[in-house]
Amino acid sequence: MFNNILRTSANWLMVAMFTAMIVLVFGNVVLRYAFSSGIAFSEEVSRFLFIWLTLIGALMVMKDHAHLGVSTLIERLNERGQRICRFSADVLSLACCCLLVYGGWKQVVITMDDHAAVTGIPMGLVYSSVLISSVGMAIVFTHSLWRQVSGRMPKNELVPHSGSSGE
Repeated sequence: MFNNILRTSANWLMVAMFTAMIVLVFGNVVLRYAFSSGIAFSEEVSRFLFIWLTLIGALMVMKDHAHLGVSTLIERLNERGQRICRFSADVLSLACCCLLVYGGWKQVVITMDDHAAVTGIPMGLVYSSVLISSVGMAIVFTHSLWRQVSGRMPKNELVPHSGSSGE
């Protein structure tokens, strides 16, 4: 139930951010070409929203195992080989996420006193998108590793399939 609430909230947040981006960019284009004016903060806010939208979207897609991947070789391995590959990939990905969490936290702390040129938004808030998405991804990888170690991951989940594989 908590997952459904989190997923629904994230989806609505992404819809709201995308809608705001569309309104700001389209409004700015119309104002520039029709009235030779514009919205001063439009480009900056749109860029920040795009960063947040991309990273939250990446987290949601990763949670659903829907990222693109090439699994041709892994599919041909026996179950033991697939388990070893999946475990190795999850450990390496978790290590990368931990580095991103560490670097993201340092970046947020360093840039919290820096403000965007037009809007005055603290840049630490913009960079916190990296921190939030990498923490979320680390949680997903940790859960996957726990399921593998505890024997709760069935064989059909060892090789994530993100859609059509040319069938």
